[in-house]
Amino acid sequence: MALDGIVVRAIVDELQACVGGRINKIHQPNTHDIVISLRAGRENAKLLLSASPTYPRVHFTEQTFINPTEAPMFCMLLRKHCESGIIEKISQVGMERMIHIDVRQRDELGDVSVKRIIIELMGRHSNIILLDPASGTMMDGIHHVTPAISSYRVIMPGFAYTEPPQQNKHHPLTAGSAEFEAYTAYEGTAAKWLVDTFSGISPLIAEEIVYRAQLSGEPKSEALPKLIQAFSEVMSLVSSNQFSPVIGQNTKGKMVFSAIPLTHLNEELTSFSSISKCMEAYYGEKAERDAVKQKVSDLLRFLQNERNKNVKKLDHLQKDLAEADDADQYRIYGELLFASLYAIQKGDKEAVLPNFYDEEQKEVRIPLDPLLTPSDNAQRYFKKYNKYKNSLQIIEDQLKKTREEIDYMDNLLQQLSIASMSDIEEIREELVSQGYLRDRSKKGTKKKKKNHLPTLHVFTSSEGIEICVGKNNLQNEYLTNRLASSGDTWLHTKDIPGSHVVIRASSFGEETLEEAAQLAAYYSQAKESSSVPVDYTLVRHVKKPNGAKPGFVIYDNQKTLFVTPDEARIKQLPSTIKNGS
Repeated sequence: MALDGIVVRAIVDELQACVGGRINKIHQPNTHDIVISLRAGRENAKLLLSASPTYPRVHFTEQTFINPTEAPMFCMLLRKHCESGIIEKISQVGMERMIHIDVRQRDELGDVSVKRIIIELMGRHSNIILLDPASGTMMDGIHHVTPAISSYRVIMPGFAYTEPPQQNKHHPLTAGSAEFEAYTAYEGTAAKWLVDTFSGISPLIAEEIVYRAQLSGEPKSEALPKLIQAFSEVMSLVSSNQFSPVIGQNTKGKMVFSAIPLTHLNEELTSFSSISKCMEAYYGEKAERDAVKQKVSDLLRFLQNERNKNVKKLDHLQKDLAEADDADQYRIYGELLFASLYAIQKGDKEAVLPNFYDEEQKEVRIPLDPLLTPSDNAQRYFKKYNKYKNSLQIIEDQLKKTREEIDYMDNLLQQLSIASMSDIEEIREELVSQGYLRDRSKKGTKKKKKNHLPTLHVFTSSEGIEICVGKNNLQNEYLTNRLASSGDTWLHTKDIPGSHVVIRASSFGEETLEEAAQLAAYYSQAKESSSVPVDYTLVRHVKKPNGAKPGFVIYDNQKTLFVTPDEARIKQLPSTIKNGS
C-alpha cells in the first residue's frame, strides 16, 4: 500500500467538490468507518472515512453498507453536530496523512457553530475525531486512547486536541536545493534518503523519483543535480494537482496504487479518472473481507471441528458396515454347524466342514468356543448374524445422515468464504436455530429476529432484468421458497456448494441467462474453476424435502450450462443489497 501524503493531497483536491455541500445523513456501519451522504453541486455523493488499522482511507464510494439497527455513540454525536450542516472547508495538514473537514451547522436554538472532523490516516493509530475548533477540545473520537495507553496524546471527550508527534521532515513542495545538500553525506540509498528527509513521500514514490533521475552508481555529488531535477519534476505534478491515479504491481509482485504515474514499474498499469475510483478498485473487498475474517474466526473453527468429527464418524461407520456386510457369513457358519452337530465335540477349537453353499463343496474352517457345546456355538453365530443384520440398516441410515452433515458443513464453510458482515449474523442465527450454537442474544430480541427478513444481493442484468443471489441458507430459503414466483428461473451449480440464484422474470434473453449462470458459478465453491456446470430450471420445479436442512432443495426438469466465472464481468453488473421484500 502507498497511502502517503501525495495520495492524501489528491484526495483533498478531489474533495473540494464537497465544499459548500450539505450533509444529509451520517452512518457508522462498523467500529472503524463513517459514511457521509451529502449533496453538492446538484449531485448526491457518498464519502467514506475509514480509521481501519489495516486499510485507513478517505474517498468517494459507491459501495453499499449495511448499518446496525442502533447507531453507535460516536455516530450519534456526528449526527447531532454535523447532519444538515454545510461543509465550509476541506484541507490537508502540510503533506501529512491528516485531513480536516470543517462543518458549519445551526443548532436547535438557531446558533451557528463550526465543528471540525479530523481524519488521521496513520496505520494502526488511525482515528476520526470530532473537534470544537473554538476551544480546541475534542468532543469524541471513533477510537479512544486513554491516559493508560498514552500519556503524550489522549483521545477522549473533554481533552485538548494534540496533533500526532511531528517527524520534523521538510515539506516537499517548498523544498529548495539547500535541503538536498545533506544528501551527499548520507550513507544510505537515494530512495531511503528521500523518505527520511521529506514528509508525505512513501518508498514507492521515492523509487519513482530515483528511477526518473537515472542514477547509475556515480558519486553522490554528481548524482545530486539529476536527483533534484527528478524530484522537482514529480513535485511539479503534485503542486499543480495534476494527478493520474494508477494501480500496478511493484518490483516484489505486490499490488500498489499511486496518485502519480509510476514509470519505474514494468508491469501493465491500470489508470483511473479519479483517486476515489482508484482507491475503491484497489481496496475492493479487501477491507470488508479482513473485517469478516476476524468476525468469523470462531464460526470457522466450530464448523471445521464439526466437519472433522463427522469425517471421523464416517470412517468408523464404514468399518462397521464392512463388518456388518459379513453377516451372511455368520448365518452360513451357524447352518453348517447345525447340519454337522454329530461331527463336533465340546472342547473343539474349530470345525472343518464342507460348505454345501459352495458349488465345489470346498471345506471351510469355522472357529469354535471350546467352552460351548456344538449347538451353543451354532446359536452364537446366529445371534451374530441377527445383530449385524439389524444394525446394517441403522449403519446405512447413519452413513446417510453423516454424509449430509459433512455436505451441510461444506456448504456453510463456502458461504462464510463469501459472507459480508450482515451475512455472518444470518449464518450464526441459522446455527442457533438448528441447535448447533447457543443463543447469545437477550430474551427481548427474540421477537425482533422472527420479523427480520434476510438481505439479498440484487444484480441487474445487461438486459435490465433483476437477478437475486442468496449468499447463505437463510437468504437461499427466503429467495427460493418465499420471494421467487413459480415462473421465475432458478440456478445453482451442479453438485457443488453454492448460492441460489433467481432470475425474476418469466422471459429474458440468452445474455441474462449467461450472467445469472456466471453469478451462480462465482458465488460457489467453484469460483476459481473453469467450465463450471450450472443447472437451471423454473422455480416451480424446485422443492424442499420435509425435514431437510436449511437451503437444501431437490429439483427436476433442469438444463445445464457450462461457464467460467469472470470477476470483471460480474463487477460490471449494477448491484445493490436489499432487505428481503
